[in-house]
Amino acid sequence: MSDFAAISLSDLHVPADLIRQRLEAAASADLVTVLYNPASQRRRTLLAEARQIFLRHRAPATPVGLVRNAYRPGQSVRITNLSALPVDEVDMLTTVVIGSSQSEVIGRRMVTRRAGFGS
Repeated sequence: MSDFAAISLSDLHVPADLIRQRLEAAASADLVTVLYNPASQRRRTLLAEARQIFLRHRAPATPVGLVRNAYRPGQSVRITNLSALPVDEVDMLTTVVIGSSQSEVIGRRMVTRRAGFGS
């Protein structure tokens, strides 16, 4: 993979407007983006807003990986796409990986090749 961004969606210490600016920057730069702390029981709107921001810059079929309980008992890995991102199923134990315009699903893996290599 090439460059990527990692953005927390928790607005406990960072204003939501600043989080939205970061999401917009990552989406417009076509970076693979990892979202952590994506949603809690009472805080769900930023994830839905993130999906809309990315849909302005990416195709609806852009791969999205969902990893819940990473490296813990009960780990689950799921690949979906940006338009089908199940906002209501994501919680604080889920990490969301939004692919770039170059990401693809190969077998059971989400892959983003480095520019100029093998594409």
